[in-house]
Amino acid sequence: MSLTLGSGPFASHRAGTFNFDLDAAAPAHVLYLEDVAQRVRAELAGQTVLDTRRARILYETNHLGVWYVPLEDIRQDLLEPTDHHTYCPFKGTASYWTLRVGDRVEENVLWSYPEPVPGAPPIAGLAAFYFDRLDAWYEEDEQVFGHPRDPYHRVDTRRASDQVEVLVGGEAVARTTRPVKLFETSLPPRWYIPLEDVRAEALEGSGTHTVCAYKGQASYYTVRGGGEVITDGAWYYPSPLPESAGIAGLVSFLGKGITVLVNGEPAPGT
Repeated sequence: MSLTLGSGPFASHRAGTFNFDLDAAAPAHVLYLEDVAQRVRAELAGQTVLDTRRARILYETNHLGVWYVPLEDIRQDLLEPTDHHTYCPFKGTASYWTLRVGDRVEENVLWSYPEPVPGAPPIAGLAAFYFDRLDAWYEEDEQVFGHPRDPYHRVDTRRASDQVEVLVGGEAVARTTRPVKLFETSLPPRWYIPLEDVRAEALEGSGTHTVCAYKGQASYYTVRGGGEVITDGAWYYPSPLPESAGIAGLVSFLGKGITVLVNGEPAPGT
């Protein structure tokens, strides 16, 4: 995913090739800091705790991008410094703060590197939150979910005419010639199938939900076929985000015991 995850150019297992020896020219662990064009806000317990137009995003090998923001753009009256510290060999020693809003307390939820190690990007004076410990995040006036959205990451959906068949325990539970193919940065393509082309008795609702910053909230099915039961072997997005609207009402399959065939051949990445 994006620059530093999956098969991205600065990930450990990049898919492409450069016209120079990156391993010789760059350290094994890459950090890259970039300005964020959008206004970024965050809320906790109904209070805006962060509001900035000066956010930056830090990319780090094998990590999701993290928003770093000027300390002065965070509500200082809600912060309490703590004695907690951690050390990163690539960034230095981090200091932490607890965030208190009324009766709501999030301990050591914010960190900063006051004296970054030599060679680190210019992150002194910037601080970062654990994203999932705040209640809501916004880019401009649009809420974002899961983690900061990466401008180098994209999702595209395309209608296709491949013949897609899904087998569970050797038994066909879905077959279609009208899939939607989803392409997501640095990830294998995924085939989404109309529910009408899936055997209804093969799917049983699951209570599992996950969040994708680029597609929205996913719900899951347990899949049955050929005497096999695959928990959470299929998923769908009831209300996908706008860039993934093409997969609304469609379901995709993946998991041990599930075979996805595309034109008679196993689908890559399954």
